[in-house]
Amino acid sequence: MGVVGINDIRTGMAIEKEDTLYWVVEADHVKPGKGKAFCRVTLKNVDTGRTVKKTYKQSDKINEVRLELRKAQYLYENNDLYYFMNTRTYEQVPLSENMVEDIKDFLKEQMEVELLMYGEKPLGVKLPTFVNLKITDTKPAVKGDTVSNATKEAKLETGLKVKVPLFIERGEVVKVDTRSGEYVERVNT
Repeated sequence: MGVVGINDIRTGMAIEKEDTLYWVVEADHVKPGKGKAFCRVTLKNVDTGRTVKKTYKQSDKINEVRLELRKAQYLYENNDLYYFMNTRTYEQVPLSENMVEDIKDFLKEQMEVELLMYGEKPLGVKLPTFVNLKITDTKPAVKGDTVSNATKEAKLETGLKVKVPLFIERGEVVKVDTRSGEYVERVNT
């Protein structure tokens, strides 16, 4: 754990405040013309999933938590618990739904991910940048529907809905960007 100033606060970092771990969901650095700089942050409680807004002044010090990444494989979901297997020790690690709520629509059984660990406590999951998912439902293309950059909605095997080009059909596999949730390209299988 290290102490950092407000200029070092960034989205995605973990901090400890009053013996509770938080994710920085959003960090807005403000440097007014007059007066001292400050940072408005939105923090998400790692255990409860609740968010809180906080403003830090230039003189404030923040306890940054150093996290370790461990390779894991997503196994399955059962009763709002998502199970991952540490690929080095084969230990199963359950995560609550609020720990994976932002990424659960990208999770596919047997997918390789990285667990974010604080000591032996799992805090979340880091996904690969792109995932390949199969389309389970979409409307068929209509002949003559050739507006440039026209898209339609498609439902993927995980339940995620994305906009895809008109030529994409049910049963095809597409690459999706996990950062934005957007279609990237069709994958030849």
